Amino acid sequence: MNILAHLHLASLAGSSIIGNAAADFVKGDPYRQYSTLIADGIMMHRRLDKLIDQLPTVKQAKSLFCSKTQRVAPITLDIVWDHFLAKHWTRYVKSRSLADFNLQMRSIIEQDIANFPSQFCHFMTHLWQGEWLVNYANIDFIGGVLNGMANQRPKLVTLRESFLDFTNNYQQLEQIFFNFYPQLITLATNRQL
Repeated sequence: MNILAHLHLASLAGSSIIGNAAADFVKGDPYRQYSTLIADGIMMHRRLDKLIDQLPTVKQAKSLFCSKTQRVAPITLDIVWDHFLAKHWTRYVKSRSLADFNLQMRSIIEQDIANFPSQFCHFMTHLWQGEWLVNYANIDFIGGVLNGMANQRPKLVTLRESFLDFTNNYQQLEQIFFNFYPQLITLATNRQL
């Protein structure tokens, strides 16, 4: 899962929004660095990442990538799941638009963002400026995100090529998302993540 799904599930679970958003930028034991509420959000994010990686359907999704891009498939899939959530937002969230959700998340995160690593602040600045949460619904935007990541980290250059795996297997990946995401919604709503 990438940031949109983490924020959506955190909101359903009543978990710390900023903790869930910043988790990838926090190293070590979050309870030594942040309040219990925020640290619980960071830990929810970590548990969710581990759960997703172990789902049989997600393992099936990874197998759709060619041998050259297998190593980066988990990173690409994180972005892909956000694409499908953004594209089908009204299927999962009836009460507010994705644009309204984006504004609400920004408002919550910006209240405490100064207390987090500078890399997180920089990332969120780009996310808000580019309206990523809303734009994830656009396939070309996903290609741009993967290209940007490939340009920033030479070891991940095959992310650029993984876009073709995504588009070539689009319907299968979409069906996989439809199969597992409702389960995550149930777990989040029941505060079991």
